[in-house]
Amino acid sequence: MTKALHLRAEDGEDLKILSAHLQDAVGQVGDLAFLPQQRRFALVLNRFQWEKADADGAFTRVRTGLHFGGILKAKSRGLRRDAPDGVFELLAIEFQPTNDGAGEIAIILAGGGEIRLEAECIEAELHDLSEPWPTAHKPQHEGGA
Repeated sequence: MTKALHLRAEDGEDLKILSAHLQDAVGQVGDLAFLPQQRRFALVLNRFQWEKADADGAFTRVRTGLHFGGILKAKSRGLRRDAPDGVFELLAIEFQPTNDGAGEIAIILAGGGEIRLEAECIEAELHDLSEPWPTAHKPQHEGGA
């Protein structure tokens, strides 16, 4: 297996790094899970490998797991929870602190969707789960990025 990405976030700056690696990841609604007894929110995504995007047009995606610990509540907007095969695109992950390291983690989705996690602290991990596979297109953003 190629070298898998494994990142951990414990503060707002770390979370920005996770967010950058997950920009344009796609997932299915059925691959989201809030486990209240474990205070965990987890999801599985197909992550575009920005760190390996070549100017020559060789682009890849990889199956990636992401989980957050210390989660007290989870709510979503703009996701059809009754459609497990529904696809969403992750744009960014943001953190709004409240007090003593606690706060709200916002997972911003394309089309105005959002997942909000009430967190005791930032405790997140990203793990690549598969070998990369080729994809024909590099995600495009307004402004030509």
